[in-house]
Amino acid sequence: MRKVLFLISLLSFILITEAQNFTRPGDWKKYRKEIFVTGGTSNFLGDLGGRDQIGKDYSPVDLELSQTKTAFGVGYRYKLDTWINLTAKFNYLIVKGDDALTQEPFRNNRNLNFKSNIFELAGRIEIGYQSSKSRNRYGIKRTLSKRTKGLTHAAFAFIGVGGFYYNPKGRMSNGKYVKLISLHTEGQGLPGGPKKYTNYSVCIPIGLFYKCTINKQWSVGLEAAWRKTFTDYIDDVGTSYYDPIALTEAYGPLSATMSDPNKGLIYGATSPDGSGVAAQRGDRQKDSYVSVELTVGYIFKQKRKRARLRSKF
Repeated sequence: MRKVLFLISLLSFILITEAQNFTRPGDWKKYRKEIFVTGGTSNFLGDLGGRDQIGKDYSPVDLELSQTKTAFGVGYRYKLDTWINLTAKFNYLIVKGDDALTQEPFRNNRNLNFKSNIFELAGRIEIGYQSSKSRNRYGIKRTLSKRTKGLTHAAFAFIGVGGFYYNPKGRMSNGKYVKLISLHTEGQGLPGGPKKYTNYSVCIPIGLFYKCTINKQWSVGLEAAWRKTFTDYIDDVGTSYYDPIALTEAYGPLSATMSDPNKGLIYGATSPDGSGVAAQRGDRQKDSYVSVELTVGYIFKQKRKRARLRSKF
């Protein structure tokens, strides 16, 4: 996290010192406001699924590409200066994870899975560089040709804060999905168990985007973002296994079944050790998720104010 913030700060310092190549001073002020839509893919970095190895926290190396799902978004951007923007964005993403897809022995034997829809609303500050070029082309036949505008290229880094809603569901043996939060699969609310978690949490989106603006009003680009979150339960997996008998008595047999559907390939992997310490079900590192999206935007041109005629009397 510190490294990311340092790089963003360094990039900001360098870009602030860069001169903008606008054709007229203050020309950018006419094009401050932009709305845009995004569409692309999303993936999950957490306890479940992953590659054929021990999990690596927050590492793209652990992404299970077969679980890549859909992401859509809509946003509003306001340009404070040529090198800094304020942006608000709403995103809808789907994330999934499945231990059955990894060949790492302990994770595969654990045999947990989940899927969740994420509804995210975030604000962010964007710092970067935008170049604007314009030139005149003269024809030699009959008359001068019309002036044509060049393309604007922009590259920005961003960081922000937002909130999101999630609701993990697990797949049962019959293929149907059931909501997991109400099953308290790790003994949430029971003696010795963790606190109950909610469907809401906070995220910090960090990322980059590039866009090309055509005739100063239409833009197309690419955006990549990673979210640090403050919950470990996007996948309903956070701490340790809980006594299945206690789960059955408190929340019903389905709670115990969804808590521990292990394959039985590793003896005692999900049972307490000799001293009674519960077996690990997940790590305590917070979950995260990523998205890569194409963007299309429309930039509003500020209307000219009518000049007021002042009376001499």
